Amino acid sequence: MTDVIAIDDYLAQGGVLTSPDNVPARYRGELLRLMSSFVDSELAGSAGFAACINFAPGIKARIAASRITLEKADHAGRVLDVMAGFGTDTARYQSQHDWAARLQREADLGAARKGGDMRLSVFHYPITGWTDAVVMNVLMGLATGVQLAELARVSYSPLAEVFREIAPREARHAELGLEGLERIAGSEADRAEARASLAYWHPRVAATFGVAGSARYDTLRRLGLRHTPNEALLSEWERLAAARLAPLGRA
Repeated sequence: MTDVIAIDDYLAQGGVLTSPDNVPARYRGELLRLMSSFVDSELAGSAGFAACINFAPGIKARIAASRITLEKADHAGRVLDVMAGFGTDTARYQSQHDWAARLQREADLGAARKGGDMRLSVFHYPITGWTDAVVMNVLMGLATGVQLAELARVSYSPLAEVFREIAPREARHAELGLEGLERIAGSEADRAEARASLAYWHPRVAATFGVAGSARYDTLRRLGLRHTPNEALLSEWERLAAARLAPLGRA
């Protein structure tokens, strides 16, 4: 018990862990939960964008969707490699869920998980066309950037390093979406369609930040797995989204 308390104090003071061998049981459980949520969201996101490749209006757009599909799967694989150090059967993990499965468009999950995997709730909703895909990608890409800045500070240093490595590629995914958005904003009809998609996706992406005043946040903060409250991350995303989506007529 003394050793566990000492490690908790060490983590609360900003300490880091470097190996599965020195990770306490509670920390291990929370760390695996965090990694599973990321991996499942990346695999579900990759599957969703794979379905969007044929929505693309041209070759450049097809390449962008293909790149996002490929790199999200790769990012999932990198975090799965970290999970393997904790005994995760990575081959079985990858095949145990239907990552392309989606609910009905009108479903309203809030932040709730659904089904047997740990994907963020936003990845349960279907994408209906190219404009819808671009808007979702921009909103979720900006959210991922905010969330990865937080995750890159986790107290398990091998995972933090992986998050720092993939953050620039995830940022590029958002930039690809913004490039597509610029083209969409050139047509009033397309802007109207994009605004409808924005109204649909905005609250669903916002829900990925969790609830304000979360008691769970305090637990994760003490373990060095979180540093910034949900509401502060949400506020930063709202600021970024308002600025980058201004071409659609929404500030």
